Order: sequence, then structure tokens, then C-alpha cells
Amino acid sequence: MTTMVKVAKLAGVSISTVSHVLNGTRHVNDETRQRVLKAIQDTSYRQDALARAMRRSRTDSIGLIVSDGGEPAFAEMIRGVEETAASQGITLLLANSAEDPQREARAVQALLERRVDGLILARAAGSGPDALAEFANYDTPLVLMDRLSDDPFDQVGVENRQPIMELVEHLVSQGHQRILLVAGDTRVATLHERHEAFEEAMTTAGVRKADQLAVIAADPEGTDAGISAALSAAKPPTAVIACSTVLAAAALRQIQQRGLRMPEDIAFAAFDGFAYADLFEPQLTTVRQPAFQVGATAAELLTKRIADKSAEHSVVRLAPTIEYRASTGAGPAARASKPQNVEVDL
Repeated sequence: MTTMVKVAKLAGVSISTVSHVLNGTRHVNDETRQRVLKAIQDTSYRQDALARAMRRSRTDSIGLIVSDGGEPAFAEMIRGVEETAASQGITLLLANSAEDPQREARAVQALLERRVDGLILARAAGSGPDALAEFANYDTPLVLMDRLSDDPFDQVGVENRQPIMELVEHLVSQGHQRILLVAGDTRVATLHERHEAFEEAMTTAGVRKADQLAVIAADPEGTDAGISAALSAAKPPTAVIACSTVLAAAALRQIQQRGLRMPEDIAFAAFDGFAYADLFEPQLTTVRQPAFQVGATAAELLTKRIADKSAEHSVVRLAPTIEYRASTGAGPAARASKPQNVEVDL
């Protein structure tokens, strides 16, 4: 195995100069730096990452745990985290919890054992307060992403309430009273916030409780059964709001199976929605959240926390954009509604 001593000898420099080139710990003039880099290439020298980490008390790696990395919004968040981390020379280690709190706990432990410098966590459904309380026993910084809490951690997500309230106002203005919210598993913080906002908006609009319809279910089977029951009722909903891409797909599938036309028979809107929603026929009204920026902000918050563990904690809410389209009778041209980003220091 090639050692740093061999690299230094070939380059005609000291071992400390090789170290400075490798770690960027001190300026080295360009001619010397090029000789060191050529010697590294000629000798196929590779740093011992573990030894380097032990010397620096840093591994230049962070962990990220999400419920489903294949879900479109999470996929964009992951990309935002990875690109931001990579730009700072940080390696990302990714784990999926599959909405299982026990699997989440095992992933947290595995990443901590690998001595990551910090963790970003999108909590699994049903993940209780004890999971976060455990972090009091560790010195590893934590950022909560997407699924926020009242706990004193750095956090970043989107504004969930205002877009849902605006969608309800829009649909009611179009004459809809019986509106179905496909809420999914409301143990998930984002879905819980969207469900609460729906109920508040419907009440504010003067819609009767009997016409405030919601499908709440912890699994796809329960969601499908709830949507089917609502659409098959004697007085079915005239509009549907789906709270995620997966829930939107479930609702659209049943709308299509029944041969319902949008928006003539039923209006439809979705939070997250689909890539290229403007290519659907009809085009879909969609709440577009800045998922990439959520991930990028999470990585930025974490690197700041790693650098200064005594700083005040921040909660950042990024603003989605509502794209009103033909599926809610808004016409083919999108009309954007964009609330302001909000940052709160805890």
C-alpha cells in the first residue's frame, strides 16, 4: 500500500505539505500542489478515510432518513440534500424507514454508529416523541425535514395550511359544497396539517359538517375503500382534493374507472401532484411545493449546526405555489398563488 511518505518523497516535499494539499488545511503554491497531485496519481495513493476522520473528529458524512425515497416529493428533497452536501465535500448516507418507527430507529442507530457528522430526518408515521427525546443522549446534530414538530430542533418544511385553505375557497367559489379530502395517514405531520386546514376552511366557508368529507386511512387498502365509498354514495362529492401524489393517484384511478369527467362531473386538485401535470388531460390543478429547496435548506441548516452547535434553532417554512388548471374549472392557463417563506427562530 502506498503511503503518504512515498508520495512526499516522489514529490520532493514534506509529509505535512502532502497533508495540506489533501485536506486543504493550508495554502500550497500551485507548482508544489501540482507536483503533489501528480505524485498521488502516479502512486495511486488513497487516503485512509477512517484514520483521517479520527484525527479530525469528522467523517464529512451526513445521514438522511425518509419514509420512501421513490416518492416524487422525497426524491426531489433527497436530490436537494445530496447536491448541497456534495458541493461542500460531504457524503450522503441514505436510509428508508417505510413509515415504520422501528425501522427508523434502527436506521438512526446504524448511521450514528457510522459516526455521521449529523442527521436529517423525515419522521415515519407513528414515530412518537420518545424517538426525538433519544437525541438528547447524543451529540450528533439533527434537522427535521418535511414532517415538523414542536421540539427544539432545526426544521424545514413547506407551508401546508394556506394552500389547502385557498383550494377550498377556490372550489367553493366554483359552487362546490360536497368536497372530499383524501387525507391518508394523518399521523404524518404534513397530512395532519392539511386535514386540519381543510376542516377550518370548510367551516369558514359555511359548508355544513355533513358535506365535509374526508378519507383518513393508514394504508392503501383503507384509502381505496374510503374513496370508493365516497364516490359510490347516494350524494357523492362534486370535488376532490388529494393530499399527496400517492393519494392523488388512488383518487384519479377510481375517478377514471367510473368514467367521471373533470371538471364536468367532478373537480380535482392535488398537493404535490405529478411531474408534467400540464400534460394531463384535463390539466391538473396542483399545489407545487419547492421540494428540492426543502432538501437543500435542510442540508444548509445541518452544516451550520455542525459548525456551531450553540446557535439558536430555526424553523423554516417554504412557500408552495398553487397552479390552477382545468381540472377545477380554472381554464388551461395556470394562475399561481404563492405565500411568503417564513423563518422562525426558536
